[in-house]
Amino acid sequence: MTKKKLVMIGNGMAGLRTIEEILEREAEKYEITIIGKESYPNYNRIMLSNILQKKMTVEETIMNSYDWYKENHIQLVTGDPVVEVNRNLKYVTTKAGCKFEYDVCIFATGSKAFVLPIPGSTLPSVIGWRTIEDTERMIEIAQSKKRAIVIGGGLLGLECARGLMDQGMAVTVVHLAEWLMEMQLDKKAGELLKEDLEGQGMNFKLQASTSAILGNEDVTGIELSDGTTMEADLVVMAVGIRPFIEVAKESGLEVNRGIQVNDYMQTSDSDIFAVGECAEHDGKVYGLVAPLYEQGKVLADYLTGRDTAGYKGSTTFTSLKVSGCDLYSAGYITEDKDVKGIEIFDSQQNHYKKVFVKDNVIVGAVLYGDIEDGPRFFNMMKKEELLDDYTMVSLLHKGGESVGLSIEDMADDETICGCNGVSKGKIIEAIKTNGLTNVEEVTKTTKAGNSCGKCKGQIGQILEYTLGDDFIAAKPTGICACTDLTRDQIVTQIRAKQLKSSEAVRNQLNFKDKDGCPKCRPALNYYLNMVYPFDHEDEIASRFANERYHANIQKDGTFSVIPQMRGGVTDADQLIRLGEVAKKYNVPLVKVTGSQRIGLYGIRKELLPQVWEDLEMRSASAYGKKTRSVKSCVGKSFCRFGTQHTTQLGIRLEKMFEYIDTPHKFKMGVSGCPRSCVESGVKDFGVIGVENGFQIYIGGNGGTEVTVGQHLTTVETEDEVVLLCGALMQYYRETANYAERTAPWLNRLGFENVQAVLLDQEKQQKLFNRIMKAKAAAGNEPWRQIVDNEFAQSIFEVEEVKV
Repeated sequence: MTKKKLVMIGNGMAGLRTIEEILEREAEKYEITIIGKESYPNYNRIMLSNILQKKMTVEETIMNSYDWYKENHIQLVTGDPVVEVNRNLKYVTTKAGCKFEYDVCIFATGSKAFVLPIPGSTLPSVIGWRTIEDTERMIEIAQSKKRAIVIGGGLLGLECARGLMDQGMAVTVVHLAEWLMEMQLDKKAGELLKEDLEGQGMNFKLQASTSAILGNEDVTGIELSDGTTMEADLVVMAVGIRPFIEVAKESGLEVNRGIQVNDYMQTSDSDIFAVGECAEHDGKVYGLVAPLYEQGKVLADYLTGRDTAGYKGSTTFTSLKVSGCDLYSAGYITEDKDVKGIEIFDSQQNHYKKVFVKDNVIVGAVLYGDIEDGPRFFNMMKKEELLDDYTMVSLLHKGGESVGLSIEDMADDETICGCNGVSKGKIIEAIKTNGLTNVEEVTKTTKAGNSCGKCKGQIGQILEYTLGDDFIAAKPTGICACTDLTRDQIVTQIRAKQLKSSEAVRNQLNFKDKDGCPKCRPALNYYLNMVYPFDHEDEIASRFANERYHANIQKDGTFSVIPQMRGGVTDADQLIRLGEVAKKYNVPLVKVTGSQRIGLYGIRKELLPQVWEDLEMRSASAYGKKTRSVKSCVGKSFCRFGTQHTTQLGIRLEKMFEYIDTPHKFKMGVSGCPRSCVESGVKDFGVIGVENGFQIYIGGNGGTEVTVGQHLTTVETEDEVVLLCGALMQYYRETANYAERTAPWLNRLGFENVQAVLLDQEKQQKLFNRIMKAKAAAGNEPWRQIVDNEFAQSIFEVEEVKV
């Protein structure tokens, strides 16, 4: 059977996605020729800002290599744009005079940067940013010039401005509107964005119109409409794009803003189609990648004879690729008589969320600072989910639901990759069917993550959720697959470069995935908390879901609630409240835990806040990588074998070190005699009371592989026990890899080396002082710095235990 000839005019993202979809459906149907204006194979135009911001190289942005074209028997023409389409004889002609016949022709010519038609706009250092060539030209200019002006404070302009700053230039953004990104953000979010970017050193001139670019042979500055002049060596136009429609118009196709198409992306000529930024559907031209890919899928269906409902338009979303500025915008973002807004603003952390509702359905959302809910809102918009089950005051979380959906909670039809329309279920199916084990394999198979890349963290979470230990077993050379750097190298650079956020670490240390993954995000948050206990703001979104919920998810999707009971000691009032809560919420299981606490099991997630409120008790530190409970026996107060007051010491240790983050869970046990009823020998820090004091054991771990603790020393007083415990914890905090328990840590560093550090009085005291600072930074009990081993009694005050 003779193949039909398909000629694609344009070699960009939308066109190539269409070709990929056609090849997936019916690879032998067409003889394909692709003709591109640029001298590159298909590359990810979204990532040009990453090249400018020194996060990626040109080679890393290539999406379809030259080999890919050869493997799929596609004739590729680069650097020779089409100048004519002869519709009668059905061939196209390039600028070099080459002719290619077609049965089907697809315009995928994209857009061009709009350059303001003002005096001076043709000077050499005036650039409309759109291509790799434009990007390389700006980088070249930045090597010798130091002042740049970016005209346009939209998405593209801000990413460009940040990149030029990374190239060493002083940058001012001139913007016509009252606030930044006014097409995607409301005024409040725009103001927050401006404040953060000014903090990074970016300058702004808002509500300003450029009337001329100054200079004779090259740029020297700009003049505003009010007569103000500003000096500059480089001017970048980022005031918008215009569909490239000239060739289509000359060929007689119907054009308006773009090439007009129907629901099947068909132009006024039945054999010619248009897709991407050059196409106008139902009066709209789209400039974001997600709708362009949706168009490509519809066109591929149509050209391979598959049933399709056609393209019906798209709901779009936007995110910004600028270090330190997290924003998300989707849908309709203006209030009117039919659309009402619901907003929350946390001024302490500069987190702003606003959703727009019409007819009890979300139609838009603007998030700044904390954007974790963005994909959830976007999915609700696409599904037109009614809000009857949601409470408005918590900003559209179901009654009592914690912030953000975990991967476990997401339905299989939830969209993970908005750019490519890939759902959680499709990713899981691909993992299971194809034996995928890493993010790169998932991206290659499903295309999820190969556009803006924002979803790669969630893809990693799905891999971990689906594969369990098989995913964890894949050991990268660095702390995770995002980097080849070790824990020690990262912590050294955090200190040397004074990096104060996970995003800054990933960008400055050139992580492959600038958004991080489920392994490095919590690890970096821990390392930063450890290095800068006062200066680093804890990144809640990087913590595991259990830590955010203050509850542990069980296999049936319900949660366990475990209130704090220091030393396993409780009273009648607490027991009554526990019983009342268990009855009120029909708790299926009430159990005394192995850590001497009472747990309530089988509680639905939406009930967690009410349960905690009714209990009037603090959460036990039972879920995170931090100090856990201190298990103790009754000691000499009641036991005839007891040698020390162990319950009192257990409570004292727990009060002193509770809620302090550690690389992994840190458990303690205090036994009143060598019979060790609380199994102190398999605790990270174990204490056994003897006649002359306390034996100290370290590095004991329970679990699938039990490790018995090693005897560190014997001390005489409780004060010495507390001091040693703090020193051990801090040394562990400062030298262990994140998620490394004390047993392998002790084995790696060597017991004798650790023992030498901990028993050195000066080092011991310094370590203890540092953990006290960590405790103060964590907002725990008041503390006083202890100097020269003089213990202030207030530090060690313990309420008398009443049994």
